[in-house]
Amino acid sequence: MEISDQLLCLFSAEVTVKDDEYVVEIPRSEVEAGSVEPGDVYRVALISQADAETDADAESAGEPADAEPQPPVEEGEIRYVEVEDIGKQGDGIARVERGYVIIVPDARSASA
Repeated sequence: MEISDQLLCLFSAEVTVKDDEYVVEIPRSEVEAGSVEPGDVYRVALISQADAETDADAESAGEPADAEPQPPVEEGEIRYVEVEDIGKQGDGIARVERGYVIIVPDARSASA
């Protein structure tokens, strides 16, 4: 499956019925992180859980590992990022291309 560089966030959600509408709720964390703004219009792609599992099975059954999308960062690579949150252990949480989350070790001590 090809993943667009324009991907803002990725999450799992259940489709629910509210009055006469079908609703997919966006996690509060995506709005708070600035990935999604209330009132803006977005393109939405839905992938069924069964299809996602079938794709994963096909990849593990014979397609080479390099056919999978690769993360936009490499271990040890130096990047300038905006730390959006601090985890319980003091590590920073930041997002980079295609919605990937990276952990910035000891961000709490660096910002103090």
